[in-house]
Amino acid sequence: MPFSNSSDLSPSFILASIPGLEAAQSWMAILLCSAYVLAVAGNCVVLLVVRMEPSLHAPMYFFLCMLAAIDLALATATVPRILSFYWFDTREISFGACLLQMFLIHTLSAIESTVLLAMAVDRYVAICHPLRHAAILTNAATAKIGLLAMARGVLFFLPLPLLLLPLPFCGSRVLSHSFCLHQDVMNLACANTTPSVVYGLTAILLVMGLDAVLICLSYILILKAVLRLVAWRERLKVFSTCIAHICVVLVFYVPLIGLSVVHRFGKDLAPLVHIIMGNIYILVPAVLNPIIYGVRTKQIQRRILSLIHVHD
Repeated sequence: MPFSNSSDLSPSFILASIPGLEAAQSWMAILLCSAYVLAVAGNCVVLLVVRMEPSLHAPMYFFLCMLAAIDLALATATVPRILSFYWFDTREISFGACLLQMFLIHTLSAIESTVLLAMAVDRYVAICHPLRHAAILTNAATAKIGLLAMARGVLFFLPLPLLLLPLPFCGSRVLSHSFCLHQDVMNLACANTTPSVVYGLTAILLVMGLDAVLICLSYILILKAVLRLVAWRERLKVFSTCIAHICVVLVFYVPLIGLSVVHRFGKDLAPLVHIIMGNIYILVPAVLNPIIYGVRTKQIQRRILSLIHVHD
C-alpha cells in the first residue's frame, strides 16, 4: 500500500496480522490478555510486598521493584494497543503514536538491562566483599543508580525516533509485528537509512551488549569466589542467592536475542513466528520475573501468604 506524496510527512502504519488465521488471532488475544493480567498482578504484588516488608528494604529488592515497574510500563505501553487491534481490528497506527511506542519499548528495555547489571554488581559485592556491601550499596546509591539507568536509556534511544522522523515512507507500510520497533519501521523507509542502522546497532551494543558482557564478568568473579570455599554445602548456599537473578537475566536476554535473530535472518519465516517472538519479548519477562523471585525469596512468600490469610 503506497503512500501518497502528501502523506509522507505524517504517514501511518499497519500492524501485522496473521493472514487466514483469524480464529487463531482471537485465541492469541485471549492468551495475551491473560498474560497481561498476570504480569500486572504479579508485579504489583512485588511492589506491594517490598513496600510492606521491612526485611526487604535492601538494594537487591529495591532493584527488583525497579524491574517490576519497568515490566509494568513496557507491558502497558504495548499490550492494550495490541488487544485493541486483535479485538476491534484497529490495525492502523499513526506515525507519531508508532514513534512514541517504539521509543518507550527500546528505552524501557535499555533501563531494564541497566537494572539487571546493577543487580549483578549487587550480588558481586555481597558475595566477594560482604563487609563493604552496606557501605557501597546504600539506599542513596541505589536511588542514584535507578536515575542513571533512566537517563542512560533516554539518552541512548531518544535519537532513534528523531532519525526516522525526516525519512519518507513511500512503499509498503505493513509492519511485521503487532507493535512498533525501530528495525521494523526503518525497513519501510524509501530513503538512505544508513545513519539509523549504524546508530541503532551502536546503541544496542553500548547498552544491552555491554551490560551482558559486564554481567557475565560479574558472575565469573562470583564463581571464582565461590570456588574458593572449601565445603560444597557452603558453595551451593552462597551461589543459590544468585539463582533468581540468573534466571531473570536469561528471561530478558534470550527473547531479546531471539527477536534480533528473527529480524536479521527470518525474512522468509511465517508472519506468525514474528508475531509470537515479539509478544514473547514484551510479555514473558513481565510474567516470569515476579514468579521467579516469589519462588526464590522466602520473605516474599511469607508476606504474600500473610496477605492471603488476612483477606480470608
